[in-house]
Amino acid sequence: MEKRNRDTLFQFTGRPPMGSALSLALQHLVAMIVGCVTPAIMIANVAGLPQYQEVLLIQSSLVVSALSTLLQLFPLGPKALRLGAGLPVILGVSFAYVPSMQAIAVGGGGVAAIAGAMVVGGIVALIVGLAVDKIRVLFPPVITGTVVFTIGLSLYPTAINYMAGGTGNTAEAIAAAGLPESMIYGSWQNWLVAVVTLVAVMVLNQKGKGICKLASILLGMIIGYVLSAFFGMVSFDKVGQAAWFALPEVLPFGITFEPSACIAIGLLFAINAIQAIGDFTATTVGGLDRQPTNQELRGGITAYGVVNVISAFLGGLPTATYSQNVGIVTTNKVVNRTVFTLAAAFLLLAGVSPKFSALLTTIPQCVLGGATITVFSTIAMTGMKLIASAKLDARNTTIVGLSAALGVGISQSSAALSQFPESVAVIFGKSPVVIATILAVVLNLLLPKEQRES
Repeated sequence: MEKRNRDTLFQFTGRPPMGSALSLALQHLVAMIVGCVTPAIMIANVAGLPQYQEVLLIQSSLVVSALSTLLQLFPLGPKALRLGAGLPVILGVSFAYVPSMQAIAVGGGGVAAIAGAMVVGGIVALIVGLAVDKIRVLFPPVITGTVVFTIGLSLYPTAINYMAGGTGNTAEAIAAAGLPESMIYGSWQNWLVAVVTLVAVMVLNQKGKGICKLASILLGMIIGYVLSAFFGMVSFDKVGQAAWFALPEVLPFGITFEPSACIAIGLLFAINAIQAIGDFTATTVGGLDRQPTNQELRGGITAYGVVNVISAFLGGLPTATYSQNVGIVTTNKVVNRTVFTLAAAFLLLAGVSPKFSALLTTIPQCVLGGATITVFSTIAMTGMKLIASAKLDARNTTIVGLSAALGVGISQSSAALSQFPESVAVIFGKSPVVIATILAVVLNLLLPKEQRES
């Protein structure tokens, strides 16, 4: 009987041993929790949100990630119009949207403009899901790889600025806030904490085993966090004021629809919807020994779109499938729905506790930078792997090289589009992802393909 119960871990339905299910759920949780909350902290810092609104943003992001995961595990609706893939996947807030969201927040639209763009993006994902068979041909690996690679590249400056302490932490700002001088941007203390965090993450990831390897980023951040406390960078004053339990609010930041923001985020939703096919496929091939059905792909992507529309009204940020959790599935072959439901339940519990969210806001930016630069490098290398899966002939290298060059180049030359209308600068000049995506798709359609020898 015990062996039969354990065998259910490798089946999507069934009742597995609770002890094993709990430990495996926590394994999934520690693998994704840092990636889930860090984008919210980053956007809150860029948007200049007060601490209580930063807590709300983190809280909503956790709750929406839990709801997104549960809908994929327990699909809703009739078979023909089902929402949810019915597959063992974990969803969370995605770094893929961070560059564009930062541009929108800095451009004056704030989190309200991000929410409006998410509504449009969710509808785009819904359309992609309903027409996935026809649209996916426009996004072969060379296109999705170029976009993912460009996203990784565009996040590097953010990580470096965080490692140095955050550009907003000038000497004047630190003095006005009564914070220790160790937190001034570029101080040796910031760099020491960031490098120690980075080294800890790398050592645990390369040399660690089991949970130490899976939770390398989380454990590295804890080490950096403890060190930063010795430099007076950590304060718990506002944690004590936060409530133990509270539900997310409806439209806590408002909602506005700015065309430039909607276009930028809408393109990313289309790309991520297509990229989700890869994660769904890796899950079924690695964990269930089969290809996903068209219905599973359609249901998974449409649910992704619908949940992100709901997320916009709850003050959350865009979600996506988490590849690191897909990697766990392909490694241990555990696909039981109970394991993933428990992981989602832990996310939900964390999300309805402002006390937990407030604790996360105490993490110094140098710790986040030291930990997330490894994440961003992994994103870029994931893009490179996708690109390398296609033939790297002259045509494909032109698509990748030119798209990434123009995307990153224009976004880092702040005055390059200064003579154009502001909306053009917001869409094309603030984030490299939009230009790279459009150019890669256009070049893929226009450049002649090499004739195969018969």
